[in-house]
Amino acid sequence: MTPADLPIVGTLFQFDGRDTVYDTLILCGPLLIVVIALLGRSPLTTALAVGYLSTFVLYTLWKSIG
Repeated sequence: MTPADLPIVGTLFQFDGRDTVYDTLILCGPLLIVVIALLGRSPLTTALAVGYLSTFVLYTLWKSIG
């Protein structure tokens, strides 16, 4: 089994990985939600959520400008 065989990941591979950073951020979002759900609200999970959202927004803005 390769990563391309997985349902969600396979869809991303279909587009030839044009933007691997964006694809990685999209795949990490649900994992981050699971981590927050398992660990509960704490300074660590809040920092992870803020870091993820900041990275996602800044990267999207950077790609839209450039």
